[in-house]
Amino acid sequence: MGKVIAIANQKGGVGKTTTAINLASALGFLDKTVLLIDADSQANSSSGLSVESDDENNVYQCLVGNAEPDDCVVETESPNVYVMPSHIDLAGAEVEFISVDKKHYIMKEQIIDEAREAFDYVIIDCSPSLGIITLNALSAADSVLIPVQCEYFALEGLGKLIQTIGAVRNRLNQNLDIEGILMTMYDKRTNLSKEVVADVTDHFKDLVFDTIIQRNTRISEAPSYGMSVLMYDWKSIGAKNYFKLAQEIISKNLELASD
Repeated sequence: MGKVIAIANQKGGVGKTTTAINLASALGFLDKTVLLIDADSQANSSSGLSVESDDENNVYQCLVGNAEPDDCVVETESPNVYVMPSHIDLAGAEVEFISVDKKHYIMKEQIIDEAREAFDYVIIDCSPSLGIITLNALSAADSVLIPVQCEYFALEGLGKLIQTIGAVRNRLNQNLDIEGILMTMYDKRTNLSKEVVADVTDHFKDLVFDTIIQRNTRISEAPSYGMSVLMYDWKSIGAKNYFKLAQEIISKNLELASD
């Protein structure tokens, strides 16, 4: 049975989608089968792996029961990586699902329960909000990975997100864990980046990944070619960072499984 990891942060521009794409790719290179679910109506995870949004077969159509999950899974050029693309209609689902019974479990029942049987890892790229779709992802996930940009306001909002995850655990998904806090856009030339990493680590200790994602132009360039950074330039520091992150996650989960 596969592990489901939601990648979430209500702040935009922290490297959430970049992490979803490149973590999925890195896990694939490590011979893990991966489904990347694009749960953001902007569909950047889809386009970032050269997958076009389909009007009939997409996350939204699965959620409303108009399409089967198998029909919405698209194979990518990245080894072992598949994408369930998003669609602009997903933006309206926040209102559409308000009056639905068990509205926080729609994604789990319609998509995740089946997907975890078919893949080693299911990665959910959430939108930069804490709306119904993101709560659906957290209700369906085993853990949540939180990307945090190495900037002055890094801690602002992070505490609130941790509280929200705690609330989801108490009310919707008692098995939800924090996979880890991932420091992104680290610039080793600045004291600020070092100070932010130190502050976050001081506050959250073992929840912070050992791996740090450094600023790297290759990471920024890769999506314009519809590739992960590992496919675009596997020798780059960005590719090495995400490969190390995937190894850390696999190792951590093997240790948990053996306990």
